Amino acid sequence: IDFKDRRMWPTVAPIVAMCFAAAAQAFFWTRFRLPIGATTVVLALLIGEWINRYDNFWGWTFFPINLVFPSALIPMGFWLDIVLMLSGSWLVTALVGSMGWGLLFYPINWPVLAQYHQAAEIDGVLLTLADLIGFNYVRTGTPEYIRMVERGTL
Repeated sequence: IDFKDRRMWPTVAPIVAMCFAAAAQAFFWTRFRLPIGATTVVLALLIGEWINRYDNFWGWTFFPINLVFPSALIPMGFWLDIVLMLSGSWLVTALVGSMGWGLLFYPINWPVLAQYHQAAEIDGVLLTLADLIGFNYVRTGTPEYIRMVERGTL
């Protein structure tokens, strides 16, 4: 939860996920004329990510599973497939679909992340719950990395 920083997560994650969705969408549309490629690959990615989260975070390190969830991509896959289905055009899907994909990413994940942006006062210091979780579950090198990311020095 505390790693989902304000600069890298909303920009890198949707761009990387879009590559898989576009490739699957091209395959399903050209071979079968079915506008289900993006949704199918997003569901497969979600299943793989939950297996990864459970095995690696809970199975190996006993990290709390509710703090390490994959990003919500299903509504964006629906959006991309609906744009292709309604337009039938690769160009419109590339322009309108990809713009909607990027713009929907952050607000779709707000409901999941909102609970961790609650304010908490701990020993006279005002923190969010995400900050508090980051201090209580310390990972190797995390504080320096977060400071570098939030300053934009990467």
